[in-house]
Amino acid sequence: MSIFANIETYLTDQFGAFGPLLVLGLLGLLMVVIAALLLLNQPEDPLKKLQRDLSTDSRKTPQKERLRQNNRNEQLQKFASFLEPQNAEELSAMELKLRQAGYHSKDAVRIFHFAQMAFGLIGLAAGLFYVYVMNAGFEFETQALVIRIIGPGGAGYMLPRYWVTRRIAERKEEIESGFPDSLDMMLVCVEAGQSLDQSIVRVASELKASYPQLAYEFDIVAHEMKAGKDKEKVLRDMGTRCGVQDISSFTTVMIQSAAFGTSIAEALRVYAAEMRDKRVMRAEEAANKLPVKMTLATMMLTVPPLLIILVGPSVQNITNMGNAGN
Repeated sequence: MSIFANIETYLTDQFGAFGPLLVLGLLGLLMVVIAALLLLNQPEDPLKKLQRDLSTDSRKTPQKERLRQNNRNEQLQKFASFLEPQNAEELSAMELKLRQAGYHSKDAVRIFHFAQMAFGLIGLAAGLFYVYVMNAGFEFETQALVIRIIGPGGAGYMLPRYWVTRRIAERKEEIESGFPDSLDMMLVCVEAGQSLDQSIVRVASELKASYPQLAYEFDIVAHEMKAGKDKEKVLRDMGTRCGVQDISSFTTVMIQSAAFGTSIAEALRVYAAEMRDKRVMRAEEAANKLPVKMTLATMMLTVPPLLIILVGPSVQNITNMGNAGN
């Protein structure tokens, strides 16, 4: 028992009267996080899988619903009511947002909400550790205490949402950059005698090295067309998934061209030229913004040294004259 007594004395001397309790709480939180990670990574029990497949409820479930639920994480399925919105509209909006960020997994919504909960708890633990362990001898005011505890928790909770928003912006930028090149490739393929479906497959294979996100979207379109899905529906879904106005306009042009029986090659030629001009205008706009952005940095880095060089000697001479007069 002397070892435990020495440990308790050491923790009390280092962190105050609540030192042992805080250490036990942090160890408990760490064990909970480790247990949750082990549960999420635990493989599915083959016996449970066989029982689920042979159960009466699974026979009564429609085939479409069974395919929709296939290959989903069983551990996350247990906490579905806590890890995903119960409102169908909110769930669809979150799924669309995560797809626009490039996360196409069936469990993306649940993993997102689990990440929010986990980072929020980690932030709260960090705030408690900072207040009651690192600053055990300092008494904070109520407002300062709340900010130092709740603040890290709120920041951790918002971190996954910020990450998804940034991923959406980066993905849209990549798609906008590569879309004019993809239209030029598609125009070459169509003029060479290939159909629109074949040209989409070829463009997807050619763009994987330079623009993988755009190539992935074209791959989805190609596979859905091969599966027999309506072409108009496939193109509109692509515009919705990407969230880029240029692609939405492109899908509208392709649908109208097929509806009115006009030449797809001619429509691609006109639209590709327009996209090239639009890319040049975006580059010119970014170049015109540079002088404005550089003005503040130039003033901060140039004016203070210039003032020191010009005014410094005069200040030094005035100081020396004052000292000589005294």
